[in-house]
Amino acid sequence: MSAPTPATSVPTLDLSADVVDLTAAICDIESVSRDEQAICDAIEAALRGLDHLEVTRIGNSLVARTELGRDERVVLAGHIDTVPLTTDPPNLPTQRRGDELWGRGTVDMKGGVAVQLKIAATVPEPTRDITFVFYEAEEIDSQFNGLRLIEQQRPDLIEADFAVLLEPTGAIVEGGCKGTLRVDVTARGVAAHSARPWNGKNAIHEANAILARLTAYEPQTVEVEGLDYHEAMNATGISGGIAGNVIPDACTVTVNYRYAPNKSEEEALLHVKTLFEGFDIECTDNAGGARPGLHLPAAESFVEALGVDVIAKEGWTDVARFSAMGIAAVNFGPGDPNLAHHDEERCPVQHITDCEAALLRWLA
Repeated sequence: MSAPTPATSVPTLDLSADVVDLTAAICDIESVSRDEQAICDAIEAALRGLDHLEVTRIGNSLVARTELGRDERVVLAGHIDTVPLTTDPPNLPTQRRGDELWGRGTVDMKGGVAVQLKIAATVPEPTRDITFVFYEAEEIDSQFNGLRLIEQQRPDLIEADFAVLLEPTGAIVEGGCKGTLRVDVTARGVAAHSARPWNGKNAIHEANAILARLTAYEPQTVEVEGLDYHEAMNATGISGGIAGNVIPDACTVTVNYRYAPNKSEEEALLHVKTLFEGFDIECTDNAGGARPGLHLPAAESFVEALGVDVIAKEGWTDVARFSAMGIAAVNFGPGDPNLAHHDEERCPVQHITDCEAALLRWLA
């Protein structure tokens, strides 16, 4: 795929800068999803100045690889887009407030991107071959996801033994991730005039049985390869009725099931169908999780070198895409994930420097 037309003025990134200053510079290049050309241009210009890397651009995503013939290849990956900015008050440009960096992207996930760039610039001969992936459109529908597009068009570029996704984890390792499934569970009734409800059957009232099963449901905590994943089953929406004087003949409850990575997508869907037997069920989304793979040699050496805590990833991240490719992957990056997308998004600078130091211990 040919590269997009360069922006009129490409922002400059100084890869010799301190990693916190570099994070601020990257954040200050606005890159809301589907508007990543400027930041991609800036990262590309910086990477092409590094002779030890082979750089490929696909859309507004970049892959940069060392080719040193090492016995092992690892991926360091991060998305370069953000959710929309706030306006009251604005959360860009970034601000340094004491020991924290404030602004959109400081948590999700330009601190991680800055760490990737510092490793790319300062470790020309790593202990393992490295593939750096900077990809677009992670925060929106998966059809636009840059990692997905790279996998479809050039899967050879991201083949590896192990992958680290620098999503915010509070600078600890989060292994694997849970799967996520959404279904619409529909109760059926018979329409009638609301003045004569005995002529019909109220589907909203019938949906009470769906909610009752959810209320009584006891989610499991599942141990997978030594990590505890807390499953969850929740109603996230409800709809029914066509007018204020009509007994509704249908009521739909949207249910989100977060399941441990020991279950396949098919097993998770069967579990939900069994729970809601007797109702119409339509699956609208099902993305499998990722086993942590911490028993594999590449993962073991990573955890040993970092010397940080390891817990299960409770959400879904793109480590699942790597897992589906047969590549063990973990999440490790600066920032408190509870502050991702928050209006007052902010990251302790210590997280950013700690993540850089940890990866240097592993790769330098």
